[in-house]
Parts: sequence; C-alpha cells; structure tokens
Amino acid sequence: MALSQLSQWNIPPELLQEVSKYATPTGFADYIALAILVGTGATFLSRGILWDKPDPYHHLAFERPQLKNGGQLGANANRETRNIAQKLEETGKNIVVFWGSQSGTAEGFAHRLAREITLRWGQETMTADLSDYDPATIAEIPDSNLAIFIVSTYGEGDPSDNTADFWSWINKADAVSLANLRYAAFGLGNSNYKFYNRVIDVIAEGLEKFGANAFMPIGRANDAEGATEEDFMAWKDNLFTCFRTQFGFQEVEAKYIPTLMVDEDESLEPIDLHNGEPNNQLDGHKSATQSSPVRTLSITNSRELFTASDRNCLHMDLDLSSQPDLTYKTGDHLAIWPGNPDAEVELLLQVLGISSRRNIPLIIRAIDSATKITIPTPTSAIALFRHYLEICAPVNRDNIRDLAQFAPTPEAKAYLMKLGQDKEFYADFINCTHLNLGRLLQLACPDQAWSNLPLAYLVETMPHIRPRYYSISSSSVVSPRKPSITVIASTNPLQDNANELVHGVTSNYLLAISQHLHSQPHPHGLTYHLNGPSDALEGGKVFAHIRRSKFKLPITSKTPLIMVGAGTGLAPFRAFLSERCQVQKIGKEIGQMILFFGCRNPNEDFIYREELEEMQKVLGDKLRLVTAFSRDEGSPRKYVQDRVSELGDDVVKLIDEGGSFYVCGRAGMAREVEKAVGGAMKIAKGWSDDETNNWSKAVKKKNKWQEDVWG
Repeated sequence: MALSQLSQWNIPPELLQEVSKYATPTGFADYIALAILVGTGATFLSRGILWDKPDPYHHLAFERPQLKNGGQLGANANRETRNIAQKLEETGKNIVVFWGSQSGTAEGFAHRLAREITLRWGQETMTADLSDYDPATIAEIPDSNLAIFIVSTYGEGDPSDNTADFWSWINKADAVSLANLRYAAFGLGNSNYKFYNRVIDVIAEGLEKFGANAFMPIGRANDAEGATEEDFMAWKDNLFTCFRTQFGFQEVEAKYIPTLMVDEDESLEPIDLHNGEPNNQLDGHKSATQSSPVRTLSITNSRELFTASDRNCLHMDLDLSSQPDLTYKTGDHLAIWPGNPDAEVELLLQVLGISSRRNIPLIIRAIDSATKITIPTPTSAIALFRHYLEICAPVNRDNIRDLAQFAPTPEAKAYLMKLGQDKEFYADFINCTHLNLGRLLQLACPDQAWSNLPLAYLVETMPHIRPRYYSISSSSVVSPRKPSITVIASTNPLQDNANELVHGVTSNYLLAISQHLHSQPHPHGLTYHLNGPSDALEGGKVFAHIRRSKFKLPITSKTPLIMVGAGTGLAPFRAFLSERCQVQKIGKEIGQMILFFGCRNPNEDFIYREELEEMQKVLGDKLRLVTAFSRDEGSPRKYVQDRVSELGDDVVKLIDEGGSFYVCGRAGMAREVEKAVGGAMKIAKGWSDDETNNWSKAVKKKNKWQEDVWG
C-alpha cells in the first residue's frame, strides 16, 4: 500500500516517514523475508485449489444410502423412524418379523413368513431389517404384539452385516427390561462350521436374560444337510400350531393380497428407467463401512487355469484405474453382480405371455407403508428378469402352492397343489428336474400363458439377485490398481438325472464374459446380455464392489505363516506370497512360511503351479510347499488336513515362534484342519482337551488364527 494512500487515514507525516524507513526493503535479508511472507500468503490462499484438495468422495462416508435411489426409497427415507415400537403403531401391525441375513436366505424367509401370516391368519405383519431400527426400542414393543427373529450365522459364528448393531447391543446392554416381549426365533446355520447357529443361540440367551418370553422352542436350519428349506417349513408349522392353540388365531383361506403394485406407464421415456444397474443401497452402517460403492470395472485379462468335463477355472484381472474412489488391501473380497442366462429370461417372458411387452416401463409402488421397495424403480420386465430377480433359483413348496391360485387350467392347479403339498413327491422331483420358476410354469401348463400371474407377486416372492464374493488373489502392494480373482465355473448334474445340468449363476456369467473376450462360445452354449444395461458393460466389464476383510497378513513381515488352502482357497495365499516376495526384494526380512495346498490331481487342477514354483525360487528356504492330492492315480488319497497332521511338529514349531495360521476353502475342510492342529498341539504340549480348546479360542481372539471359508 502506498504512503499516499495511508495519508488518507490522517496519520501524522512524521510517523509515515518513520514507517517508510522500515517498509522499504534495504538488503538481501529483507527481500528473503518478503519472499517468505508472500510465499506463505500465496500458499494459504491456494489451499483447496492447488493443494489439500477436498476428497470428492468424502461425502460418501456420511451419505445415507437409502436416499440415493429416488422414488419410493428416496421419498420416504427422511420420514422413517428408527423406533420399531413406533413403527408398529404407525402402521397398525401386531407382529414383526426381524431378519439378519448375509446371503439373502434369512431375508427371504422373513418376507415369506410375514406374507403367509397376513394371508392365512389375518394378522397385520411386517418385516424389519435389524439394521433399520434402534435395538433399544425393542423394549418398547407392547405385550399385545409378537416378535419373530430369523437370523443367519455367518462364517465362524459371526453375525451378518445387518445384524452387527443388534449383536453389539444384545451383548453389551445392561439394565434392560424385555418383560413385555413375546418372541419366537429361527436360526440359519451350517454344522460344517464349528459354531453352528451360534448367532441365534446368543440372541435368544440375551433376550431371555433381559426377561423376554419365548413362546416356542428355537428352530435351527442346517445347510450342511441341504435341509434349510424343509427345516424352515417344519418350524413354521410349529409356529402356526402356537398361533392356533396359544393365541386363538383363526386360520382363513389364503388368497394373494399384494403389498406393492407393479404398473405399466408408457408415458415414461427409456432414459427414465433403471435398466439393471445394481441397487447401490447398503444394509446398515457396518455394510457401508465394509463395502465400497458398486462400480463398473473392466476385465483386462482372463485365462484358463484348467478345464475339466465339469469345471472351468479362471484367473481374471480387473482394472480400478477408472474408479479412483475404489481401493483394496491384500486379503479383501471382490463382489461380482451377475446377470441371468438369456434362455431362462426368454422362457419366463414367454410363459407369462409378456414377451412383446418386455420393454414397457414399469413403476413399483408400495401399497403397505411397511413395505420396503429394494428394486430400483421405474424399470422394465426385461430388466427385472435379467438383472434384479434370481429367476434361476429353485422354487420352494410354499411358493408352488401359492402359484396354484394363478394357474390357467384346473389341471395345472391340481398338479401344483400336489407338488407343493407332498414333501416326498417334491423331493423326488427336484432330484431329477431343475425346478426354477420358468421351467415349473411351463411344465405345469405348456400350452397356455400364465396371464393371471401378476408381476407384483414375483417381485414380492422371488429372491433378488445378490453379489457373489471372491477372495482377491493379488497383492495390493504389487498390483494396487489391478485386483485379480480366481473363479471355478461349476456345472453340476442333478442327483438322479445326469443329463439335467445346473449351472452356477455368477461363475458361468463370468465364464461367458471370458469366452467372449477370446471370441469363443460358452462351453455349454449359455448366452447372456453381456453389454449390460444401457451398454454399460460393453467390452468386457462387470458391476462390482470391494468388501473389506479381516483376513490379513501380520503387520511385521518377520512373522512366520502357516497357510492351508484347497482348490480356489489358494487365491488369497497367492496374494500373500506375492507380497512377501516383493517385501524380500526391497531388503526386508521375512518369516518362515509353510503352504499346504490340496486339489484332486497334480496334472488336472493344480492351479498357479508355475507361479508357486517361481515364488519358491525367489523365497528360497523361506517357503515350504506341501501338496495333497485326493485323486492321484497310484497314490494314496490325501487331504490337506492329513498333511498338516503329518507335519505337526513343524506346524507347532512355527506357531511357538509366533506364527499366524490361515485357512481358506470349504468350512468342512477348515474344521478338519483345526482338529489336526489341535491334535498336534495336544501331543507336543501334553495338553488336555480343555487346554487345547482354550488355546484355540485364545489364538483366534488374538487374530493369530484366521479363516476365509464358505459352505
């Protein structure tokens, strides 16, 4: 600022002269100081423009996912209460069916049960996602209402993502009174896992601790025996007996009463429609923090690891470069959103008689205010069947009986009633026939369209497509923007009909993409709408998201590792070893490692064999590879747990040196591996069974024993 300008402020001339002596730089030091001041000011003023830019995706951490879908979801989300007692009162419901689900099965059971209670017993019933309500408000449910919990156990005794908040509350709350709560409970689990149905057992113990009253015994489904569906139906029959005998409910003839409407609206333009893009809504806070948004990812490379008569194994590299908000860490999962095969889509459109109206805009609206719309709307029939509904899923006996009311002919109705009511007839039938919806309707009435079957019924009753999760088989240190997955594309014959094949939905969808990239047809002739909705997937792309995992390498690279994997369970260990190779290359010390790997035959399905041998050369005596082959001609049958037992002393030695233990593969295999390690520790230490069990619990609590298992 010039002295002439300062003089306008009536500052005395003498003071101005004195200031001018110091305001004018007189030497090199002054110029340096002035440059520093100017630089500091410029740096401050450029904040947020040239540096310290705000993260454009920062808002996603605070965004309520239910506000992102528009329509019914977006309009109602800001008015939803998190008080379940208040919700019951507002909607006039007297029974609530809570659900906690990871794969969608428990959720499907909850919706089926609520619908049947309403139709058969005339009781106003709603379903409730456990993550949508404040757990403490369950205490406010009056004793005139009933609560039913249908909850799955995920992994080794863990709650599903949407059960996390309720799980925390039931385990940590005190001074809570649930004396007014009358409840029933049903758990979904798998006895191949050590903690079979642990979640429903812990929830029931917690409810009773707070004074809640169970009006019937807990029900449990066992997926290890393939009996989940029949276990649920048997428990449901007992529940309905309680309705009749304890509560005096009167059963009425069940007729379909829709809770939502699906209407055509030809005034809408194609640009207005959701053509199959996945619903980006995440269930609950824990899901939002563990999973990234769904994005479109390119498959940059796909190669066959092996082919067999009943299986293809793929290695696929994907590219995150176009999605700067997506990152992964070694050990995370990649979720793939599949599409349905064209043949099944066309069959269903045909039997419903709506082939010519497949592209007509459809609006889905809730009739019942307690109904939550989870399919993006508006949409179309072709999008529903290609991308939103699991049309390849088997049809259960409950739904078969329900479908009879829409049958075009008396003969079709009688056929469905017999199939739905006769448990043995149904079991024999599905052992030789792949009974999805389109095939069932065509079989029951091959000559007439099911024009009376409303789309609303299908949207309400059919399971919605969910993503399938794959362990990432690359290291984020070595390949930060190109995660890879390892996929077994399965095609299995039915038990009593080798000519009737059942194709895995997502794995065969990925196989079709891989074949297309190499200008080859699917080996079983399956075709898919690979370009995706609005051609968003053209050129070999998929809808996918990243899910965080606890299956992680130790912080220090010197920690010894014992890794056990069978089949594609090798995937995360490929990533672990790749990372250890990179760490060694930069001069860091790495710990001793043993990798136990099992497959059928060394010449058939030994995946990544050349890569493992190359990494063994790089790592030298730091890596020991131990194989187990279950179908190697001329050699005794071996499984990974057998090899762990044989090398028990070496395993115990690494554990004693602070080693971390990892298992990836089927749950039954993981259980046997744990028995083998426990036996080795028991012999080496002279422990009792109790001491061995206590050690097992302790190492898992410290995350020194980690599992990534399924089925």
